[in-house]
Amino acid sequence: MVIHQKSRISYDEITNDLCPIPTNGAGLIEYRCHPFWSQKYCPSHEYDNMARCCSCECLESWNVRYVSLGDGRSPCLECMESSIMDTGDCQPLYHAIRDYYEGMNMKLDQQIPMLLVKRQALNEAIVGEKNGFHHVPETRGLCLSEEQTVTSILKRPRVGNHRLVGMRTQHQKLTRKCEVTAILVLYGLPRLLTGAILAHEFMRGWLRLKGRGGICQVLSYMWLESEVMPGFRNMPSTSTASSSSSMSSLKKGGKFCVENKFGEFFMHQIAHDASPAYGGGFRDANAVVNQYGLRSVLDHIHLTGSFPL
Repeated sequence: MVIHQKSRISYDEITNDLCPIPTNGAGLIEYRCHPFWSQKYCPSHEYDNMARCCSCECLESWNVRYVSLGDGRSPCLECMESSIMDTGDCQPLYHAIRDYYEGMNMKLDQQIPMLLVKRQALNEAIVGEKNGFHHVPETRGLCLSEEQTVTSILKRPRVGNHRLVGMRTQHQKLTRKCEVTAILVLYGLPRLLTGAILAHEFMRGWLRLKGRGGICQVLSYMWLESEVMPGFRNMPSTSTASSSSSMSSLKKGGKFCVENKFGEFFMHQIAHDASPAYGGGFRDANAVVNQYGLRSVLDHIHLTGSFPL
């Protein structure tokens, strides 16, 4: 999502690492501006093939090439630094999310298998689900309820010539022992985004697949809050601490600062999602959680299948 802007300003006032932005027929510099990162760019990049980070949405600069994941996705170098690339890499994060749920007295009584998968494998699994809830335009995680054979990533690839090489995969048959068969998450996403997806799918599993998208997004948002601002929960759903900070200032910070800023962006994405089920659903669910508390809302959903009025 971008903000359209026109202004009679000089090139020096539009500082970016992309190509120079030309004036239009009226002698004005017309540009687009990312609503969170404030990255300014030429309107032509809305339609050309310039790479955009699949995680943070920042456009590729003229002097830095993004890495291709080979499936149409290209993460930026900052997102690649904390990316989770295989199932083994994801296990500590998976157990951290389980611990987070247990810390809120929401223990899952089933040990749900978790696999990191490629985009094609995730799409194939979605087709095999009879009653799935999927996020448009792209699903990044899935709580399986059907028995399927899934191709998971066994060994992380290495980067060579701006591409990933040496990936090892394995076919794994997932059998159904109760309502939840497994959790699948798209590989190659940064740690905080992977964790937010896991938190969402854990909520689906905890509610045994009957939860609504909005309440699952609330748990994603709450987990991100706990990582970015530990101990802080009562922040309004549309708030991001410094959403107008520029990408250039982010790059000057340390690793912890960079990851925190990405966490704020992923929270911003959840809070401003335009889809009815996930965006509108999150805002509705977050409002009632702030009013009644998470436990009361979950108890009400279990009893009635809906949010309290």
